[in-house]
Amino acid sequence: MADRKIITVLEPEDEYTHEPDPVPNYNESMYLNGFDLEREVGAWFRIGNRVNEGYAEMTVCIYLPGGRVAFLYGRPEITSNNEMKAGGLEIAVVTPFEHLKINYDGKVCLLDEPGQMANPREAFKNNPFVECEVRLDVRGVSPMYGGLPQYEDGSPIETDSEKSFAKAHYEQHTAVTGTIQVGDEIIEMDGLGLRDKSWGPRYWQAVSWYRWLPMIFGPDFAMMLSITDNDGKTRRSGMVLEDGEYHHIRDCTIESEWDENHYQTSMTCWAKTDHKEYEVTGDVISMIPLRNRRTTPDGEQLHTRITEAMTRYECNGRKGMGMSEYLDQVVDGRPIGADVPS
Repeated sequence: MADRKIITVLEPEDEYTHEPDPVPNYNESMYLNGFDLEREVGAWFRIGNRVNEGYAEMTVCIYLPGGRVAFLYGRPEITSNNEMKAGGLEIAVVTPFEHLKINYDGKVCLLDEPGQMANPREAFKNNPFVECEVRLDVRGVSPMYGGLPQYEDGSPIETDSEKSFAKAHYEQHTAVTGTIQVGDEIIEMDGLGLRDKSWGPRYWQAVSWYRWLPMIFGPDFAMMLSITDNDGKTRRSGMVLEDGEYHHIRDCTIESEWDENHYQTSMTCWAKTDHKEYEVTGDVISMIPLRNRRTTPDGEQLHTRITEAMTRYECNGRKGMGMSEYLDQVVDGRPIGADVPS
């Protein structure tokens, strides 16, 4: 039988929440970041509704001047998947594909040394909490990229929920404006960033490691590089925004420099579309290490590390900013992808 054609579908209603799949690990998440390219400050926010498990993953991460980070992570209870609102954080759709709002009212932990978050219990215990208020408008500066893969006849692609990271995913580069207040500090944000949305079954342990580099140099030029490895099977992908449209990345490499904890400090990247090749360098400005732990039904302890770094980028003589997000499964105390060329 001939291979069935797969298409990607994205509708305006996908900006809102979906009916959860009948699996324990259903996750619907929205993520948004934004950076001031001149002052080199920024932030990212995420809500991941895991309604079948009764909670949401809620994260607020603000990169302050001088390498400081204001951070909060929680698992507030939720009973429905009707909205992206939990733990004081709300991500609301104003106009699908065009305009979203981020509001947060609550506390954040103020970290002079963000690396302490490798041990979150101690970090939260030993650092002060301050009040935080966020009022941001997020507007698209690009088309949408991605959606729900399905067969051309409309039938779904069957996936194994135990090995899934998401069944649908899309991204968009954005302009971010508004205010972020951390204690007595006020950041008037007039920056650029990227947002994404995904839904479907997810375990953070579903991939061996990945490198995810969203970056933006201006409303007219941005990109995202992605390398994902699952048991030695590597996928290289992403896109470049130029001339108002996205161009698929057909191949890319990310060569990283590390510190003594195997945290990324800089990277040299190459990417190729059907039209051009690009060379990109990145230097980490501020980094916070996060983790996810899960115990399998047979009692095995799984540990995932995610290093979230605000990163300065340069490409074709232009300076930009974004994230370098590195996920690794930790085996015998060591991130599994640290010794693998990517």
